[in-house]
Amino acid sequence: MSAPFEERSGVVPCGTPWGRWYQTLEEVFIEVRVPPGTRAKDVRCTLRSRHIALAVRGQELLQGKLFDSTVTDEGTWTLEDRQLIRIVLMKTNRDAGNCWTSLLENEYAADPWVQDQMQRKLTLERFQRENPGFDFSGAEISGNYSKGGPDFSSLEK
Repeated sequence: MSAPFEERSGVVPCGTPWGRWYQTLEEVFIEVRVPPGTRAKDVRCTLRSRHIALAVRGQELLQGKLFDSTVTDEGTWTLEDRQLIRIVLMKTNRDAGNCWTSLLENEYAADPWVQDQMQRKLTLERFQRENPGFDFSGAEISGNYSKGGPDFSSLEK
């Protein structure tokens, strides 16, 4: 079995003061740097469909309304090497046209170049799913790929 598309092709991260976030067709990943030696009991993380709150040792690191809705029951967070919190949110809308332009409604927006790269990546990921025998992980895309690219679903096979 081959590795998932995002592992083969890399990620398009959006840097933030506290770490970075990136996305696939289905998920949004948030990586927050925390002081070395942080323990799970120091972390308070609340994940809701359209809201996130993260505090470490009583200090609020991330809080606000998410850019789009997520599946509440499928959101998780882990503490890695006692210095990185990784949060994984499952998108409700898993269409290639649903490229989050920012993590929160009015914060942590990707710059225009990063937004463009994210949209290209999601479009290629969509092509990979539609054509499982092909490997699009190293492909380049040009033309109309905004909103998930062209829809070929009505064409006869």
